[in-house]
Amino acid sequence: MSEQIQTIDNPQTSIKPPNPRFQNAKNTFKKIRKSRNAVLGGLLILFFIIVSLVGPHLVPYDYDTQDVVNKLAPPSSEHWFGTDHFGRDIFSRIIHGMGITLGTGFAAVALGATVGVLFGIISGYYGGKIDTVIMRLMDILLAFPGILLALAIVSILGGSIINVIIAVAISSIPVFARIVRGSTLSVKKLEYIDAQKALGASDSRILFKHILPNVSSPIIVQATLSIAIAIISASGLSFLGLGAQPPSPEWGAMLSAGRNYLYSAPHVALFPGLAIVAVVLAFNVLGDGLRDALDPKMKD
Repeated sequence: MSEQIQTIDNPQTSIKPPNPRFQNAKNTFKKIRKSRNAVLGGLLILFFIIVSLVGPHLVPYDYDTQDVVNKLAPPSSEHWFGTDHFGRDIFSRIIHGMGITLGTGFAAVALGATVGVLFGIISGYYGGKIDTVIMRLMDILLAFPGILLALAIVSILGGSIINVIIAVAISSIPVFARIVRGSTLSVKKLEYIDAQKALGASDSRILFKHILPNVSSPIIVQATLSIAIAIISASGLSFLGLGAQPPSPEWGAMLSAGRNYLYSAPHVALFPGLAIVAVVLAFNVLGDGLRDALDPKMKD
């Protein structure tokens, strides 16, 4: 009997409890997998990313190869989406431009989310004057419509993809800051945060190891939806001539060039416009699916 007790109490033979973080991640993945919108949107975005990486090496024409003889040619077996006013293959330009469009959206949201999350978590955790100053600054930024704020910033900095990313990122900061602040105000009242303070944990450890992981769900959902908004904003700025400059195959710039031929050659503007709609729709579908899966108020 004593031998059995020793065997049971032996730490080498005892069963370790599962890692709670791994278990939470596993449960979250199961919820996402059950959401049709999340799966569909995720597969579409994965497809677009693969095409943006592999497609430029497979298309039959370079994005800047001109064929003046066949300019404004309609869609055909040789040019699937037709050609533009310089005789460039529109399908090849769309494939080459997909990486620019996706990269702009991801970079702008990554930059805006990083700054916004930092402001929001500091504001919500410390409160007081720090909270007042940060939130009033966010209110000032929110007073301007996002596209107008981005337009003003690009007008000051000058037209380029880098400046577009900076402008769109700045316009997205207040949204992340307010979301993270609200979530932080709820999480910091929980007992385990008080326990960490009693154990002498530093503020940075509490903020980034204990609070940030618990407010990550709304950040992920908002980031997904913000990428769609960032793509539209960046395309809009390029449409106005403040973003990517010729001969870049950026979709907004292609759409701007095609507006002059809406009656004689509508395909020049049609296909870049459809490409923007398809990518934005995919991110919106994924965002809706993630919101349904990660929102604790939603029923399983």
